[in-house]
Amino acid sequence: MDGTLVDTEPYWIAAEAPLVQEYGGSWTHEDALQLVGLSLDQSARILQGAGVRLSVDEIISTLTARVIAMCADKGVPFRPGALELLRDLRASDIKTGLVTMSYRHMALAIVELIGFEAFDVVVAGDEVSRPKPFPDPYLQGASALGVDIADTVAIEDSPNGLRSALASGAVTLGIPNILSLDDVGAHALWPTLAGRSAADLGALHAAHARTAESRA
Repeated sequence: MDGTLVDTEPYWIAAEAPLVQEYGGSWTHEDALQLVGLSLDQSARILQGAGVRLSVDEIISTLTARVIAMCADKGVPFRPGALELLRDLRASDIKTGLVTMSYRHMALAIVELIGFEAFDVVVAGDEVSRPKPFPDPYLQGASALGVDIADTVAIEDSPNGLRSALASGAVTLGIPNILSLDDVGAHALWPTLAGRSAADLGALHAAHARTAESRA
């Protein structure tokens, strides 16, 4: 979700630095980048290491509330082409799932702003036993959709997200945002989703299937 569907990563970064500073610590942009794609639990522990004297749950609640407030104040910036691609997938009767490390209440708050029924299932960070980069979130998403993970395309903007998708067995598509995705191993990298369609995703999956078959 964050960074792929909506460009909320700057909101998370903007929420982290003041929180650390409230407890007398310092937080650089480079520090913030290490949290991109991590679970909220992992991020909270790193923030504790930076001096934030709150529990993991308190840190998560504080950050989530501040990001939701920024979304309400500034609006939700959808990534280029994301909504158009979702509409085309729905029109093509292709199942869709949102797999995010954000907690469910925040994921649903964003989904409600889309304006149409964009996803069949939502798998959130507080609903998985192991977070990205483990394969569990994507495997759980495929199971909820009732599909074989090999028949899916996972779209990600972070290295940890791509590693999760790759480990699950999904065909992986990287759309770089804040972090470089070079050398992570994605099956394809597109600079943007703008102008892309369900047919493009189908062609990507078919091309990977042919490549895998030729190597077998």
